[in-house]
Amino acid sequence: MKIRAAVLNASPVAAPYALSKPMSIEEVELAPPGTGEVLVRVRAAGLCHSDLSVIDGNRPRPVPMVLGHEAAGEVVETGPGVQDLKQGDRVIMVFVPSCGHCSPCSEGRPALCEPGNAANGIGELIGGGRRLSANGRPVHHHVGVSAFAEYAVISRHSLVKIEADIPHEIAALFGCAVLTGVGAAVNTAKIRAGETVAVVGLGGVGLSALMGAAACGASRVIAVDLAEDKLAIARELGATDTFNAGDPGVVEAIRAATKGGVDHGLEMAGSVKALDLAYQITRRGGTTTTAGLANPAHTLSLAPVRLVGEERTLKGSYVGSCIPVRDIPRFIELYLRGKLPVDKLLTSTSGLDGINEGFDALNEGRTIRHVIRM
Repeated sequence: MKIRAAVLNASPVAAPYALSKPMSIEEVELAPPGTGEVLVRVRAAGLCHSDLSVIDGNRPRPVPMVLGHEAAGEVVETGPGVQDLKQGDRVIMVFVPSCGHCSPCSEGRPALCEPGNAANGIGELIGGGRRLSANGRPVHHHVGVSAFAEYAVISRHSLVKIEADIPHEIAALFGCAVLTGVGAAVNTAKIRAGETVAVVGLGGVGLSALMGAAACGASRVIAVDLAEDKLAIARELGATDTFNAGDPGVVEAIRAATKGGVDHGLEMAGSVKALDLAYQITRRGGTTTTAGLANPAHTLSLAPVRLVGEERTLKGSYVGSCIPVRDIPRFIELYLRGKLPVDKLLTSTSGLDGINEGFDALNEGRTIRHVIRM
């Protein structure tokens, strides 16, 4: 079938994107779903820094590619072997498919699925190959989803069925921002009631981590960012203290305010400088968790003697260490009960034709989540 999609034909592309137009709205061919695959009508897809990092070259991916990984939609058709979904079912897309059989999957760590990550790296579906093409040449899938399109063929392993009747533009956010941020707080850091937490970097993932920390019962939730408007939003979402990361004495100020540092420092900005800040404000014996995807060429310098002598822990968190089929329904239930005000992450919406302007807003820090409505 022929569909409209936003195609990235080259990378890196420089901003402003309203002028350079990295996302080209084109008609592409979408093959029918194969064995274990599902044709989904995309209803809403969020613009995330993980998409932006492909456009600006910080996370190289093969091109041409249809981007988009944080999305929700409805099942249109199922391929052979898919028996637990039917037409009209509401689904959220997950950007790491889980095969269920490799070592990480069998250990309950589907975010580290080996075949899933291998397929994502080469722009294919986990079942092999591509279902997108244009002018006779293959078009790559973005992390098994490619949601900046009217329709998508996706592996059943990349979909979570939901029962809750929530707006599609809100449901989409659970596929990345909420899954990654809340998951990092709940699953990776394992924040306990009464502990102190600092979140560095207040994009969609960072604010979700902040909400997760508050939901865990943290006694103090400190928000750290360069933008004052994001610090204001953080206060609305449960931050007890806010600090501007650009202040020269921010590390000393936070350590003084917390009598030596926080129990948990969470870095969500995807920058080495932010990770170093999060590490510096974590107390002796504390844990620093990062879910930010920095440029692969960048490195962090640490003094091993502090790591040992202070019994510090530095942890990575991918997809919030989540089991999506378990955690997405749980997080939605918390949203419905008012414990995770995810709707406050939604800054703006547009049609597919507004995608380049949406990426400008994201790149300039003018939006938390801009969602494309199909």
